[in-house]
Amino acid sequence: MERLFSYGTLQQENVQLETFGRKLQGSEDTLIGYQLSEIRIIDPQVVQTSGKEFHPILKYTGRSSDTVEGMVFEISAEELAQSDAYEVDAYQRVAAKLKSGIEAWIYAEAN
Repeated sequence: MERLFSYGTLQQENVQLETFGRKLQGSEDTLIGYQLSEIRIIDPQVVQTSGKEFHPILKYTGRSSDTVEGMVFEISAEELAQSDAYEVDAYQRVAAKLKSGIEAWIYAEAN
């Protein structure tokens, strides 16, 4: 199983059902060293799925005072590939250690 930290639209039940075909169960956790920003999504399929033109995006700061609350979901490798397909090119998937000590995938600003 893979762990995925979500801080945005992947927490929405409608996005989970459309992307994974099921509602995900998760636990709350915190990402340290990042802050939230916002980007405009121009992919019509993603906007239709999420119902939102603007999505949050993680920006790395490295500062321990910067934290982002979210949910950690356990998903299969196939579901991780499905979440990769959902995210637009402005995001990149990277591994991160959460406040709980859990290692999880996150989608952060691609740079």
